[in-house]
Amino acid sequence: MAADKTIQATAGGHLLVAGVDTSTQSTKVRVTDASTGKLVRFGQAKHPEGTSVDPEYWWQAFQEAAAQAGGLADVAALSVGGQQHGMVLLDKRGRVIRDAMLWNDTSSAPQAQELIELLGQAPAQADEPEDLVARGKQRWVKAVGSSPVASYTLTKIAWVAQHEPEHAAAIAAICLPHDWLSWRIAGFGPVQEGQDAHLEVLFTDRSDASGTSYFDANNNSYRNDLLDMALGRHDVVLPRVLGPSQAADVKADPAIAGSAVPGGCLLGPGGGDNAMASLGLGMAVGDVSISLGTSGVAAAVAQNPVYDLTGSISGFADCTGHYLPLACTINASRILDAARSALNVDYDQLADLALSAPAGAGGISLVPFFDGERTPNRPDATASLKGLTLKNTSQPNLARAFVEGLLCSQRDCMELLRSLGADINRILLIGGGSKSPAVRALAPAILGMDVSMPSTDEYVAIGAARQAAWVLSGDAEPPTWPLTIDSLEQATPTPQVYQAYVKARG
Repeated sequence: MAADKTIQATAGGHLLVAGVDTSTQSTKVRVTDASTGKLVRFGQAKHPEGTSVDPEYWWQAFQEAAAQAGGLADVAALSVGGQQHGMVLLDKRGRVIRDAMLWNDTSSAPQAQELIELLGQAPAQADEPEDLVARGKQRWVKAVGSSPVASYTLTKIAWVAQHEPEHAAAIAAICLPHDWLSWRIAGFGPVQEGQDAHLEVLFTDRSDASGTSYFDANNNSYRNDLLDMALGRHDVVLPRVLGPSQAADVKADPAIAGSAVPGGCLLGPGGGDNAMASLGLGMAVGDVSISLGTSGVAAAVAQNPVYDLTGSISGFADCTGHYLPLACTINASRILDAARSALNVDYDQLADLALSAPAGAGGISLVPFFDGERTPNRPDATASLKGLTLKNTSQPNLARAFVEGLLCSQRDCMELLRSLGADINRILLIGGGSKSPAVRALAPAILGMDVSMPSTDEYVAIGAARQAAWVLSGDAEPPTWPLTIDSLEQATPTPQVYQAYVKARG
């Protein structure tokens, strides 16, 4: 459903779109000029902390953020980007059955292992390993692009089925955070007994669906057999998976958005946060983003699906019809926090110390697996400093080792992507950790390539707004919006530093 290009409903005759980012921490609403991508208005409201949250808080935060952004009456199209993997269960009246289990709820780790073993039970074929777990991981990757971990939605469904059978029995629909918020923005929600909740109106996109473990992005189809494995049935509503620029069959509720726009406000398919950030950055095949937040994420846009039979790489889809293989580390910017605490310095002092030390930190290597690690998969690991001597143990060398350890762990992720055939022609470094002068200065040396530093911005919300503008235009490609690059960091590569790190981590 393409938009009517004759609509003229905003200041200066320019169409406005809204990008919504419903993340773990908050909801952000970015009202944007559809032609230029320029920010027009912005609002933000916090979510409660925790790994399980009542989705009603997201609805309240969206309303507050939209009000802060001056309302959405003049918005012609809207898309929602959201935290991936969160499990939202609805009953036949559209009521949320229990708090949504979020990506960072690890309760379902045993269920993830059980699902791997269940799929691996059939005898090995000629090209499969004899080991049950290795065989199960391979089969999951071939089925849906990724092997189950506690983050993924299907493992949480299995947890509910085992621990809360009364809730499992009441499930009429399963959706993700961005799906649920989009449905609410369309004017749907809980209804009275005997009324139709219109669960069939739920919609999603390939990127977010590809993080559930029951959607095959390569064939654009749900795997009901895998849902059966976790829930024991598949007679539930799953959101319709829309194309990258396909408008939903319903528009926004005029009381929420688009009341001043002829024809109302179109709703885009939305997407998962990493894919939306990629769209916001304007990434194309050959680009890799490295995001240094609480966790670290290295994501590459790929022309074809990427299958990592070890299960280390998540084979997700992106928001443009391509793929977004990514590797995630549990430890990222928190490594810098640990260094600050250990050395009793602030961020600027830590950077000054690190930059005053030689490459390789005098022979010290930090293996930064403070809270275990996901890439590589070492959930019970701890951090360690290797190569300490009386001569090299100094504050500058320790600071340097922490920064180099952070960057080397991201290099691990990047090399995994490269080993699976992903082209890497440009690196975009984003996230809170990238603000460190030491991280910026050392990144190209450790990563082995020039590194582009986009300006600090809300790229998930920008990506959602860009998708909304794409839906509105009806064009074959998303609009070309400029990306502001603060700097291009360059340095002589130091392969010996990464090699020492690889040896230290084993």
